[in-house]
Amino acid sequence: MTVRPITIHGEPVLHRRAAEVTQIDDEIRTLVADMSETQDAARGVGLAAPQVGVGLRIFTWTFDDSGEAPSRGHVINPVLTRLGKTSQEDPDPDEESEGCLSVPGYSFPLKRSDHVRLTGIDVHGAAIDFEATGWFARIMQHEFDHLDGYLYINRLNGKWSRRWKKSLRREGWTVAGNTWLPGVDADPFGHDEHEHHEDHHPA
Repeated sequence: MTVRPITIHGEPVLHRRAAEVTQIDDEIRTLVADMSETQDAARGVGLAAPQVGVGLRIFTWTFDDSGEAPSRGHVINPVLTRLGKTSQEDPDPDEESEGCLSVPGYSFPLKRSDHVRLTGIDVHGAAIDFEATGWFARIMQHEFDHLDGYLYINRLNGKWSRRWKKSLRREGWTVAGNTWLPGVDADPFGHDEHEHHEDHHPA
């Protein structure tokens, strides 16, 4: 397994819809293994294939409080159904802030549905079908958005969107070619080796 560089906002693969996987072969199995390794090295709770520069509909996750769903896994060609409504109230900065490994070092609050269903297949062709609630549902939505070319910052409202746009101008993340390598470059979220996954941001 290999830790791969993580693409940063402005890389075209992050901003377009990823393609369906048409055949599960050794290349796909290697990709999934590398994504899991990269996610762990970045201390993330999820990672989508476009975040390692591959425009395919795959993401990985690890989250201890996953209910009856697998606490660690991956999905190929997922379908996500929102079963809960998304509140129109302002998000709580203390309880509903997200971060993203492709927007390193930043976090902003965002409302999400608190109940989703995820279906798809794994690298063995076995069916995946489970429901997720709470923060785990947030992770599923965050990763699924990546496959449709959306980053969470594209969904921000009001002052949070304005703050992000100021940060974007400051960082200059509007062009291709920016990446960071987990385990080599400084951790943009300041995690240390003693932190737990549930403290981490979605990818």
